[in-house]
Formats: sequence, C-alpha cells, structure tokens
Amino acid sequence: MTPRRPEPQAADRQLSYAAAIREALEEELARDPALLLLGEDIGEPGGVFGVTQGLWQRFGPHRVLDTPISEAAIVGTALGAALAGIPVVVEIMFGDFATLAMDQIVNQAAKLRYMTGGQVNVPLVIRMVTGTAGATAAQHSQSLEAWFTHTPGLKVVTAATPYDAKGLLKAAIRDPDPVLFFEHKLLYTSRGAVPASDYTVSLGSGRVVREGTDVTVLAYLAMVPRALAAAEAVAAEGISVEVWDPRSLVPFDRAGLRRSLARTGRLVIVHEAPRRAGFGAEVAALVAEECFDLLRAPIVRVAGLNAPVPYAPELEDAVLPGEARIVQGIRAVMAAGRP
Repeated sequence: MTPRRPEPQAADRQLSYAAAIREALEEELARDPALLLLGEDIGEPGGVFGVTQGLWQRFGPHRVLDTPISEAAIVGTALGAALAGIPVVVEIMFGDFATLAMDQIVNQAAKLRYMTGGQVNVPLVIRMVTGTAGATAAQHSQSLEAWFTHTPGLKVVTAATPYDAKGLLKAAIRDPDPVLFFEHKLLYTSRGAVPASDYTVSLGSGRVVREGTDVTVLAYLAMVPRALAAAEAVAAEGISVEVWDPRSLVPFDRAGLRRSLARTGRLVIVHEAPRRAGFGAEVAALVAEECFDLLRAPIVRVAGLNAPVPYAPELEDAVLPGEARIVQGIRAVMAAGRP
C-alpha cells in the first residue's frame, strides 16, 4: 500500500500547483510502464498551461500522445484503451468542452463496470481544467463539476493546494474506476509544501484548512484561498471561522463535515459554479437530512450567479463569488438562528 504521510511542514520543499501535478504524472509514468497520457498539445509543447512540460521528452511520443482537437476522439480513444486494461490520463484543456465527449464520459465510462456486472474496470482519469483565470469569457470559464457529481459511476476530485493536487492525482490514477480530476486555472501558479516522497491523499477525505468554532465555511478549488481571506477579515469582528475543503465531491466526506459542524453549528457553502442546482444544493440537502440536529442557523450558500461568465473583468467580478460576498454570507449566518 502506498504510504500516507502527515500534511507537509513549512520546512518541506515548495512547488507550484502545476509542478505538483506534473510530478504526480511523472512519478506514475515511471511507476507503471503501461500508463499513457493523451491530450491536445500535451506532448513536445508541454501543454497550454505547461503542466506536462518535459514528460514527452522523458517518456516519448508513444506514452505522451498529442491528439487532434477533438474531445470526443480523445476520451473515446482513452476509454477504449482503458477497457483493454491500459490506464490512461486525459487532459481536457478547457473543461467546458467536455460537452463534446459527454456520451463517452456519462454513458460509457461511468456505466461499463455496472453494465458488465463488474467484469471490467475503466482505469481512466480525465483532468478537467476548470473555472476562470480572469476574463476568459463564457465558453472557457465554466465550473461544471455538478454535472458529473450527478452521474453514478464517476468519482469527482477537486484539488486546491499543491500537496493535495499531487496526492489526489496519484490516488486517482491508481483507482480502477473513472475519475474526473478538476484543476483550477487560477491555482496553477500558487505554491505550497509538497513532499518529494511517494504519497497519496485518499479520495473522500476532507480537510480542515483553518480551525474555528463559530461557523464552518465549506469551499473547494479556487474558493479555498478566498474563504481563508474572508475568515481572516471577520476574525477582527470576533468571529471564528473553520474553513473545510472536501477535496473530493464524490466520494464525499460526510463524517468529516459532521465533525466540523459539531464544533461550529453553522454552515456557509461556497463554490464558483452557479448557485442553481450547484453542488452546494446537494450538500445543503445532505446536511438537512443528516446533521440538522447540529445546526444553530439556516445554511447559507455563496455561489456564482445564474448567468454566463462575462468577459468584462468588472462584470466577471460581479457574477463570481469573491471575498466580500463570502464575508457577507458569514455575517448573515452569524446573525440568524440561535446563539
């Protein structure tokens, strides 16, 4: 079994989020000679975001394969290889265009283990580049994770730190079933401590990012640093915020969230995707069903507006949740309910 190790200390080396993902891919390519990578421009150029730089040069074009600009062809080819027992990691350059491969993802990859009575597995990881990087407009800025959490048979991972990105991706690659691995554009240059040793982060294990006693703020991907900034802002008002990152949406760490709510009794859910039918609605329903006894106030959701993501930066800021709106949500949940 792959060793797990404690969260890194400040003395550990620092890597960017992109470098941590690259290191995970490099180590897994070296560990498993059958593993393949597929995607647009991931070969000699090293990917549009530079995540796969150097892998084509080390492992060759027969294992790091550049593909035509066809998400359907990329995922379809990877799915066929996975059914033949060859593990594959696919890069979807912009997750918005996973729509072109939806049949392969939700009708085929997600269902085949069930439809064959467990006779086949689909060792396929689809890396989805998600969210906005600032003015990337309506067709390159979406956060579509809720679409896939709705589909039985898929695991959905959301890494927010370099440590989690490396450990979760390695766990996803070693998983026998299809995993959608969401990477946020704004996080690629963020840095953090990452062990050089082999380690994994279990899928379905949430993490307390910041301890607190008054309110739990659930956040994932690029909303984690914004939630931390909001928590610092309200600390001056005497509000103690616990920031909790689920790290994977499917499987979801229900016990971890319950432990956090047992400490705080209040919940603010933050995500970049539109509020309507977003993953926050699922969490709110889950908490109402299983943790209602712990709540001292109604749940508050802070999410993207029900609108396409605008190109104009000023309008984009209005649509997507920022620190100010998270602060408002925290104040609202503190003002409602029981002391």
